[in-house]
Amino acid sequence: EGHLLIKNASLVLPNGIVEGDLRVSNGQISSIAPGGGLDSDIREKVIDATGLHLLPGVIDPHVHFREPGDNKKEDLESGSRAAAAGGVTSFLDMPNNNPNTTNRATLERKISLASKKSVTHHGFFIGATKNNISDLQSVEGMDGVCGIKIFMGSSTGDLLVHEQDQLENIFANTNGIIAVHAEDEERLQLRSKDFRNRTDIASHAQHRDVECALMATKRAVALAKKYEHRLHIVHLTSGEEADWLNKNKDNLITTEVCTQHLTFDQDDVERLGERVLMNPPIRYTEDKDVLWQRLKDGTIDCVVTDHAPHTLNSKAVGFPNSPAGMPGVETSLPLMLTHAMEGKCNIMD
Repeated sequence: EGHLLIKNASLVLPNGIVEGDLRVSNGQISSIAPGGGLDSDIREKVIDATGLHLLPGVIDPHVHFREPGDNKKEDLESGSRAAAAGGVTSFLDMPNNNPNTTNRATLERKISLASKKSVTHHGFFIGATKNNISDLQSVEGMDGVCGIKIFMGSSTGDLLVHEQDQLENIFANTNGIIAVHAEDEERLQLRSKDFRNRTDIASHAQHRDVECALMATKRAVALAKKYEHRLHIVHLTSGEEADWLNKNKDNLITTEVCTQHLTFDQDDVERLGERVLMNPPIRYTEDKDVLWQRLKDGTIDCVVTDHAPHTLNSKAVGFPNSPAGMPGVETSLPLMLTHAMEGKCNIMD
C-alpha cells in the first residue's frame, strides 16, 4: 500500500515538462527522475505511463457537496470520489447545507463526516449570517476551516449579509480569508419586478446583470482595503469586473473563475437551457474572452468549479423554477486540458 513506480511519463514539473519516472513510497513522492532509469522494487505497483502526462493533484477551492441535508444528490464520499477520479485531490466546501454551516458545532460535524468519508484532502468554509460574529470568531485557526463565506446577494437559502454595518462588522472583527459571492442584493430585488413574468432563460443574465456583480465586487474590495482584510472574490463572470480588478486588486485580494464561465456563453444557454443555469449566470462571448485574457495575465488567481449538483428531474421543471447550479468537479481538469490542447491556455500557466 502506498508504493508506486510510474515510468516513462511526461512529468509536469514547476520548471517545465520532462519525460521520466516518479516513485511514491509510503504514500509520498520520494524520487523524481527526469530521463527515467528508476528500477522497480518488489513492493511496488508499476505503471507504464508512456504517452501520458503526470500532473500534480488539483485543488478545487469552491465546491458545494450536499452533505448534510441532501444526500440523495451527493454526499462527502461520492463528491470526493468524483473529485479524485477527475484529478482533484483537495476541495474546499461551501456552507450552504441543511442545516447551514454557521457555527462551531455544524463545522465539527462536517469535519467529522469528512474524516470518515472523504477520499481526498478537504477544508470547509463557515457561513456568515447577519448576527453570528461570535461564531465566526470561535472557529478562527480551527483545523479544517479555511475561511468565511459571505453571500452579498441572495443565491441560495438564508445565508445573506448585505447591510453595510453588518459587512463592516465582519471585516473589522474577524481574521483569515473572507470569500464573497458578489452580487448586489438591492439591485437584484429592484430589478426582480421587471423580470417576474419572463420565462426565457436568456432573461437570467439580464436580471443578474454585470452592474449587479460589479457593484458588489467594488464594495467588497473597498471593505477589504479599509480593514486590511484578506478577500477572495468567488466565481468572477464578467469582463468588466475582471478589467476593474486588474487595476484595483492588491496583494490582499484574490479571485477565481469557473470552468463554466470560460467554456459557455449565451449560445450555450440557449442550446442547453436549465442544464447551464447557475448564479452568477453564464454571460456573453465578450465576457468569456476577457476572462481568458485576465486568467492568462494573472488578474484571476485560480480556476474552480462551483460544483453544485442537482437531479435532472429538478432541472427539468424549467426556468425560472429549476434550481441554479452545475456539477463539474470530475470534469474540470479534463476540460482545462482540452482548452490547453486547443491553444486557449498552457498546462504550465
